[in-house]
Amino acid sequence: MALGITSPSPRFHRAWWIVAITFLTLISAAAFRSTTGVMLMPLEMEFGWTRSLTSGAVSLNLLMYGLTAPFAATLIERFSLRRVVTLALLLVSLGTFLTTKMTAGWQLYVLWGLFVGFGTGCLALVFGAAVANRWFVKNRGLVTGIFSAGYATGSMIFLPTLTWTINHHGWRSASIVVSAFAALLSIVVGAFMRDRPSDVGLLPYGATVEPEMGPKAPATARGAIEVLFTSLRHPAFWVLGFTFFVCGWSTNGLIGTHFIPAAHDHGMPASTAASLLAVVGIFDLIGTIASGWLTDRVNSMWLLVFYYGLRGLALLSVPVLLGPAVKPPLLFFIVFYGLDWIATVPPTVQLCREYFGLARSGVVYGWVFASHMIGAAIAASFAGWIRESQGSYTIAWYTASVLCLVAAGSMFFLKKIPTLVATEA
Repeated sequence: MALGITSPSPRFHRAWWIVAITFLTLISAAAFRSTTGVMLMPLEMEFGWTRSLTSGAVSLNLLMYGLTAPFAATLIERFSLRRVVTLALLLVSLGTFLTTKMTAGWQLYVLWGLFVGFGTGCLALVFGAAVANRWFVKNRGLVTGIFSAGYATGSMIFLPTLTWTINHHGWRSASIVVSAFAALLSIVVGAFMRDRPSDVGLLPYGATVEPEMGPKAPATARGAIEVLFTSLRHPAFWVLGFTFFVCGWSTNGLIGTHFIPAAHDHGMPASTAASLLAVVGIFDLIGTIASGWLTDRVNSMWLLVFYYGLRGLALLSVPVLLGPAVKPPLLFFIVFYGLDWIATVPPTVQLCREYFGLARSGVVYGWVFASHMIGAAIAASFAGWIRESQGSYTIAWYTASVLCLVAAGSMFFLKKIPTLVATEA
């Protein structure tokens, strides 16, 4: 046992306080990023902007969010969790507040796309994976599921409140509320977050000795890029990257960005559609935590076959289900999609650990997560273009369905692929 490490089993391990802070941060970061979906129509109405312009800003936001993730892992390694997360929250606060002063479309791209995109990218699930890797040995999959649920729940559950604020007080008031909360949360993180158990004289939860982390994670941008090129030579990375690309396409990019406008096209009030997305968030909390629990017990590849396959079949029904009123079949879709929304994250993170080693898995997952948000960015623009050119989202729903079914089938390629750890041995 390392010098200065205290008893590995305190009555209430500090790791769970770190979980609580991380969970709150992930919920909030997702809520900050999701403001883009409910503000599309108010901005278009006030400034006369087209759906292509606003969707393009959302796409840049999603792209920056994803591409920041692997470099956020190296920033965390080099400068500490507490510093990176605190500064990222302050950047989100600044970017969100400045949107209230914008007058031109390019400013939306800078503030939504660059400021909020980069800030929330540093607060993405890579941050949660780093906490789970450092603070837990036992229940690591469950904790990853809790963090994943917080991320997805945050992006949905606050939508009714934001929509109500926009409808009654304008979109600028909603932006100011988000900005103030991000600033307040930065104070909480700065005061209570700690990087590693050893910083407070503890072992990770469930450990009796310091765990072996494997090859050291890179602490520079160059190191992160080197990990990418090493991973690109391994077939498992391509499979995981593709499936997560599809996950981003079918969640953040399509449903997260365009469900409210698509429902509005069918006569449903925006407030009702936002409430349905909140229901998605509530059931995702259940589904993703359950997925984390299953990841500790069931082969992750089979879980992903199940998740992507059912998601693909569910998306086929959307054009038929949408209408001015919420009928039972639509509500069933919403509940199911909630349970499946980010259930893919815990098994994907686990496969990154298995194929690339524990220490490097954070950066590898960062690159896999980047593919998730690239898929989301392309889907956000693609669906906006489809709506503008065809007058409906039908082709967008069917395209996402086919991609999900292909993703489910691609999991079978992993079965005979050796791990990178094994090939390096």
